[in-house]
Amino acid sequence: MADKENLCYAYIQLPGTFDWVPCASLKIRQMGAGAFQGTFTYGKRYLERANVVELDPFHLKLTDKPMMFTKLKGIPGALRDASPDAWGRRVIQARLEREEADISEMEYLLNGPDDGAGNLRFGLSVQPPGSAKPFNRTHQLEALTAAAEQLEETGKLPHELLENLDPGTSMGGARPKVTVEDDHRIYLAKLPEKQDKHNMQRIEYATLELARAAGLNVCGTRMASVGTAEALMLLRFDREWNPDANAYARHGLVSGLTVLDAEDGYTGRDRWSYLLLADELRRWSTKPAADRLELFRRMVFNAMVTNNDDHPRNHAMLRTTGGWRLSPAYDIVPVPLVSLERRDLALEAGRFGRVASVYNLLSNCGSFGLSLEEAQRVIDNMLEVVKGWRELFARHKVEQRSIEHISGAILPACFFRVAPTASP
Repeated sequence: MADKENLCYAYIQLPGTFDWVPCASLKIRQMGAGAFQGTFTYGKRYLERANVVELDPFHLKLTDKPMMFTKLKGIPGALRDASPDAWGRRVIQARLEREEADISEMEYLLNGPDDGAGNLRFGLSVQPPGSAKPFNRTHQLEALTAAAEQLEETGKLPHELLENLDPGTSMGGARPKVTVEDDHRIYLAKLPEKQDKHNMQRIEYATLELARAAGLNVCGTRMASVGTAEALMLLRFDREWNPDANAYARHGLVSGLTVLDAEDGYTGRDRWSYLLLADELRRWSTKPAADRLELFRRMVFNAMVTNNDDHPRNHAMLRTTGGWRLSPAYDIVPVPLVSLERRDLALEAGRFGRVASVYNLLSNCGSFGLSLEEAQRVIDNMLEVVKGWRELFARHKVEQRSIEHISGAILPACFFRVAPTASP
């Protein structure tokens, strides 16, 4: 039954500007149970602009012809990346006072944050929306954390409190979070959860600092006090303060899921692959050799610390002034697992699938532009740093009991396991 069709407009902050302009329309038609068709069309006036840019250089090329999409419920990946994540959807459900099943993907898009990932916003009128609401400030973190805890427990909040809770974007995972401004910097603040048995914010902070020490390009990090607890402050790399304009420049951002042209969940796992992502970097990145090496380091580090939440939305491409580049790393958390025989990553890592062991990480290193000797040298250099993880975590004030809790995740014996005689 091809019944309902919904329409919205997308607006963009073009590079080098601080104004919003309409760039495209999106129609979503439900074709049947669980089947959707989206029609994306660039605006004619937008295409006539001298500084026009495509939202995605390969899946949304500049053209006056409509483009059809069926993946991601009909929403093109570059637009879906600016839509709320799992936490954000809970906020929107509370605001709309409706159940998840009763809210369409377009409604999530339209009710998303003013300051979502990248340089896009959405609305029902051709005219761009007005100014975004003021950012939260760090002194509000304690009240925002209390609000997030109440939402977690009851699913409801007074409207005035919900207004200060950001729906979030798809670039941050399921934990409660808010966007805050501090000293002309924009941070994504990951908030504590009442049921946490460990300070997960400080564990993630120390893990990101370990990754930085091991040679990865990592987003800016710091900790902030929230009463007796703490929040992890992640510097937004898609925002840049311009003192002359007294405003923030917004940079384009798309997830690895969009780059791979893959589906969410298990239906898209056939394209969840570091190897395919490295291949895409050859055409997306303005510095593909550097970015493929960086991607290799991230794959290895995720295997070293058993970060099995390395799904495609936890990788991204950032539109810099010089073109598209692999974004700084984010969302890396060790996960203690029971299995001692084998650990898997979320993305395929080599000829032996998703196995998070050295033999597999080396098995297709040519996809990253590395010889076997070069790849082994990268791993050896990283190992020298990661072997000292306990001391680094202690320096970054991770509690000893938390260090013991995650000890089984970092450099497990199966990471060093030799290749099997036959492919599993």
